[in-house]
Amino acid sequence: MRTAFYISDGTGITAEVFGHALLSLFPAEFDHITIPFVETEELALQVKQRINDRYKTTGVRPLVFQTFVDDKLRLIINSSEGSCYDFLNAFVEPMQKELGILAMPKTHRTHSIHEKTYDFRIDAVNFALANDDGSNLKDYAKADIILVGVSRSGKTPTSLYLALQYGIKAANYPFVPEDLDHLKLPNELRLHKNKLFGLTITPERLSQIREQRRPGSKYASLRQCKLELDEVEALYQKERIAYLNSTHLSIEEISAKIMAQTGLKRQKY
Repeated sequence: MRTAFYISDGTGITAEVFGHALLSLFPAEFDHITIPFVETEELALQVKQRINDRYKTTGVRPLVFQTFVDDKLRLIINSSEGSCYDFLNAFVEPMQKELGILAMPKTHRTHSIHEKTYDFRIDAVNFALANDDGSNLKDYAKADIILVGVSRSGKTPTSLYLALQYGIKAANYPFVPEDLDHLKLPNELRLHKNKLFGLTITPERLSQIREQRRPGSKYASLRQCKLELDEVEALYQKERIAYLNSTHLSIEEISAKIMAQTGLKRQKY
């Protein structure tokens, strides 16, 4: 198995994002190793040795995705036995020409705390936690979006991802089996109908997810899952609530599609 290193003098998040995006194009398995905060030449030399040792052990050059601001550290890693891909510096020179200004590299700039940005994200996360699973209906006027759907259709993780990644205040509300005989929008939701966005999923996948939580239960049965989803999707269509099937989508993909379909904007970069 080929090894992929993600190395940076910062958090390593940028190297991971770019590296994973590239590797996802190739039908192969990789052993992923992230090494953040390589901020001194001593640490860089240690990482270089680790890359070289992996090459000696496997006989295959490791892939090294890096985002170094410090040129000395970058050159140390580049001198390793790995196949190195330098994302930041590959674009610096052409961007300098395009913008007509020189880059001013600063360690940790891409993921350091920008006070307003950080506050937006923390406030949004706190909002998502306080308004999870219909636990608090009083704050819906403050919500940017209210996710609705049956239990275990992906509402909670999507709400948290929207908060953390985009600074979106997302509440979520579950339609429970007790509601299904006479399923209708509760008054609290109808008051904010313009903020509603539905999630759905295939009965088979929902049953699998619920089976892990409550094995052998009626809650997890395929029949119950199909009944709930049929009722909820009929409600979406009746009330003209936009919705998305999450079956084959990651949380990242669900969130990005919601942002695109609703026109919500990222609060701060």
